[in-house]
Amino acid sequence: MPAAKARRGARLALLALALAGGGAAVVGGAATGGGTGRGAPGLAAAGGPQPISPVPALPPSDPAKVALGEMLFADPRLSGDGARSCAACHDLGSNGAGATARDADPEGRPLPLNTPTVFNAALSFRLNWEGGMRDLREHAAASLESPAVMGTSPGAAAARLAADPAMADRFRAVYGRGPDADALVDALAAFEATLLTPGARFDRWLLGEADALSPLERRGYALFRSVGCISCHQGVGVGGNLFQRHGVFAPLASPHPAVVRVPSLRNVAATAPYFHDGGAATLPEAVRRMARSQLGAALRDEDVAAIVAWLGTLTGRWRGRPVEAPR
Repeated sequence: MPAAKARRGARLALLALALAGGGAAVVGGAATGGGTGRGAPGLAAAGGPQPISPVPALPPSDPAKVALGEMLFADPRLSGDGARSCAACHDLGSNGAGATARDADPEGRPLPLNTPTVFNAALSFRLNWEGGMRDLREHAAASLESPAVMGTSPGAAAARLAADPAMADRFRAVYGRGPDADALVDALAAFEATLLTPGARFDRWLLGEADALSPLERRGYALFRSVGCISCHQGVGVGGNLFQRHGVFAPLASPHPAVVRVPSLRNVAATAPYFHDGGAATLPEAVRRMARSQLGAALRDEDVAAIVAWLGTLTGRWRGRPVEAPR
């Protein structure tokens, strides 16, 4: 009985947060209070403020710098062995990540964690599953320096690029100097800041388009809130703005790391497999396991189907096309 009371108490607390649209941080520095992240709460077709905000318009940027960053993102010379680029693990032609549970390091060994999508990374308050980087510049530098990812350093990669006269000219046109570590990281971050995916049907509903969602999808959103999912997945990223411990009521995934940055659910229908270990192959499986593990709830099949239908409305567009799962 004490365990049952604890489960009920935790679920009531999460429900209170859900109805208030609040977040629940478990380590210092995470978003607290309203937890909506960037952007104002949406004024939905249903009327009134919502705990989720639409993806904002792109911030002003230097087109030449962004174009240089896009070239660098696809350039294998940024890796120590010259065999992989950022795009090797972050496929911009599909979901901004890949389709495997865990990508491989330069030696062909599986990485310890699933690769998050790079789409909308700029909306997260920390980056990667363990939240070790605070912004896109930090993340770009750390990825280059990681032996398990790019296996080089910004300085070494810039020196390789400087040997290419055409690339050196592009850096001079943007920065007034040839390639160096700071300019390399800055250009990558400038490009990644543009990888936002607005235009999701749910965002259109938030902005007042009443028929953007079907009755089933609206029911799924109501369930997402009432069950308590919204307590961690809210704000402009529908997540990405706090840390949380997993496996509260039942094991969810591999035990390490015990605390993770709550992932954004933007484009989640296209980013299988799920969880930090890539252990959930499908979205219905992920929804069912999350409810059991994090909320102590056993969802009915029809409730899972409704929530999954609503999650599909979070799929946005990049360069005029919907984000989609790798083919």
